[in-house]
Amino acid sequence: MTSIWWIRRDLRLTDNPALHAALGAGDVIPVFIIDPAFSSLAPRRRNFLYEGLSALDKDLRARGSYLVIRTGKPVEVLRDLFDETKAEAIFAEEDFTPYARKRDALLAKILPLQLIHGQTVHHPKHIHKPDGRPYTIYTPYSKTWKANLKDIKLFPAPEKINTPAGIKTESPPAYTPNLLFPAGEQEALVRLEEFLHKRVYAYAEDRNRMDMDGTSSLSPYLRFGMLGLRQAVRMAQQAQAHARSAEAKRGAEIWLNELIWREFYIQILYHFPHVSQNAFNASLANIPWRNNETEFAAWKEGRTGMPIVDAAMRQLKETGWMHNRARMIVASFLVKDLLIDWRWGEAWFMENLLDGDLAANNGGWQWTAGTGTDAAPYFRIFNPVLQSAKFDPHGDYIRKWVPELRMLSAKEIHTPWDFEIKAAGYPEKPIVDREIVKDRTMTAYKISKGISDT
Repeated sequence: MTSIWWIRRDLRLTDNPALHAALGAGDVIPVFIIDPAFSSLAPRRRNFLYEGLSALDKDLRARGSYLVIRTGKPVEVLRDLFDETKAEAIFAEEDFTPYARKRDALLAKILPLQLIHGQTVHHPKHIHKPDGRPYTIYTPYSKTWKANLKDIKLFPAPEKINTPAGIKTESPPAYTPNLLFPAGEQEALVRLEEFLHKRVYAYAEDRNRMDMDGTSSLSPYLRFGMLGLRQAVRMAQQAQAHARSAEAKRGAEIWLNELIWREFYIQILYHFPHVSQNAFNASLANIPWRNNETEFAAWKEGRTGMPIVDAAMRQLKETGWMHNRARMIVASFLVKDLLIDWRWGEAWFMENLLDGDLAANNGGWQWTAGTGTDAAPYFRIFNPVLQSAKFDPHGDYIRKWVPELRMLSAKEIHTPWDFEIKAAGYPEKPIVDREIVKDRTMTAYKISKGISDT
């Protein structure tokens, strides 16, 4: 029996349940379809994807197989390939975005598509409240998630994959190698191993320091399935078991919690697909945003006059990645300080982030905006100066990305305007007076909620 392994967001051979299911049925045809819908994919992520396809093809050829690449609408490509190869089944990892669910439902009516759960540890339908409703608050969700966590048995990468010869394939799409984040499963595994040996046990303290290499930096690889979430969770479990101190164990546990956040937002998007367009919290769907386009442009370009914000936005523009603490700071500044619609920021992130993922990006922006799944967080406003001093205490992160301020001391660099310092080419002061921020923002949010101050 010959089956098609339809690769979507699972560019890996290790612990790939869809590939494992296809191998159990006999010969396997690994297929990736360049969907016209990819036209909306940010160029940076598309380039990373194409580099990942090249790496996957190399890994397949080392096992006697090869990657078949076709361009077109999935239903048409798969129907033609199905007839051409006399395949008997199509195996694919289940995806949970609204687009993927609609696409797969239509295709399953025409072809024998078997969706295999593998993108998450728990299926979005399986972790729910006692009454069957989905969780909308992270903490109770994570408790139930952990209570249902069994020992994860990983599928090893196959040593041999039998693929019929001579199947027509297109030339791999051209790409420019990413020097900061080389794509592919092998790079993901190297980074995972390095993180587990060097940083995971200090993760609790170091993960928020923007001037340190304290995070895993695995998000682009998780986004494209070059590293499976099941595998990352399994490694987090092992790290906890091997920790030699309470603090080390806490570091591994907090990393696990971050992985659970990814799954939490996947199930939020699964159960409440409207969040991709609108506020999860309906009472905050009508905030009277200022939406000043000049200020938005300054935010995008890293020229707000707020050093920590500008450093983070320049890091994003240059590398396609941003430290997670920095993401929260710049999001809060855009939404709460400038009173600009969170969807503007969400779209800019998706346009630039290498790890841009609908569920995680949307969840993070709505969390910061206070429109999301928290109980009552709309009054939370980050103070970027305090955040900067706490999580970039020496100013090294700012100096790296805002060279205009390199000559400033650790005391001066967070608020150069307080010292009447003028740096050539840098704004003399922030584009917003933080003295007015809280009242202006709370008024706007109260208007949406229908709360009167009288």
